[in-house]
Amino acid sequence: MKRTSVQVTENHDHDRPAPGPRGPSGLPVPDRVPQLPVTFRPRRTRVAVLAVGTALVVTFIVVATILPNTGPTAWSTPERVGFAAIGPIIAAGLYLLARPRIIADERGLTVVNTVRTQRLEWAEIVRVNLRPGDPWVLLDLDSGEVLPAMGIQASGGQTSRNAAGELQALVEAHTLTERDD
Repeated sequence: MKRTSVQVTENHDHDRPAPGPRGPSGLPVPDRVPQLPVTFRPRRTRVAVLAVGTALVVTFIVVATILPNTGPTAWSTPERVGFAAIGPIIAAGLYLLARPRIIADERGLTVVNTVRTQRLEWAEIVRVNLRPGDPWVLLDLDSGEVLPAMGIQASGGQTSRNAAGELQALVEAHTLTERDD
């Protein structure tokens, strides 16, 4: 099974609208509906978290090794190990910021946010929103709830808007298919 992954990347044309048609929700309409399965994830956030997490781990380990082991301010081996462990603990917490993604497959969406994962069938999703001021995609559900989907973040600019448009096209295509069955 071929798996497609969409990395939402930074684009400096944040305020410039993409040329082409717009759907009812104001999102760009893609030329074609993406092939399933497809994964949307914010690349810039993942890169930043990986870089900061790695720097923290290395820094805490380096500092733990250069702490004095003799004299009035000596650090014992267990204290050094404990200090070095702080870096990976913080990095693990930061990993929560790199988790978000939206996985679309034939049955629906899996929305993975920082600490919660939710599975949705296509028919449950009414609309995909990424309005000005929204930090990430918001999914309007048939239950009246609004589910944040952090896998497409507004900080990605036009690339994020295009990804939201692709997600909306998937929702429309599969909702019509499910209702016809």
